[in-house]
Amino acid sequence: MSGGAGVRITVDQGSAVPPYEQVRGQLAELIGTGRLAVGTRLPTVRRFAADLGLAVNTVARAYRELEAAGLLETRGRHGTFVAPGRDDAADRLQRMAAGYAAEAARLGVPPATALAMVRAALDAARPA
Repeated sequence: MSGGAGVRITVDQGSAVPPYEQVRGQLAELIGTGRLAVGTRLPTVRRFAADLGLAVNTVARAYRELEAAGLLETRGRHGTFVAPGRDDAADRLQRMAAGYAAEAARLGVPPATALAMVRAALDAARPA
């Protein structure tokens, strides 16, 4: 399905990946690849939820997590926008994370397991 502002998101109700995570991951990928440019206004939570056939809280959670990650910003009653000021390294890392998440889902790896693998890899990469 789709939302406004050229946002094309699909939610697979049969997937092991929770709907909020599907929305969050797809929006993060669109932002990371530049298909959603800085300053793009996203649909309201209610509108996007209705367009996707999801509960309002599901979309709200995806928006909150993207805002916490610095990818979105909410400007009160003016709406939610793709945040400015991201750097190229964060964008590249976001694209890699989106690819990892898609591959984990394709392989049927549960999100908790995929996250544990990333945490272990990050711990191993830290200098002693």
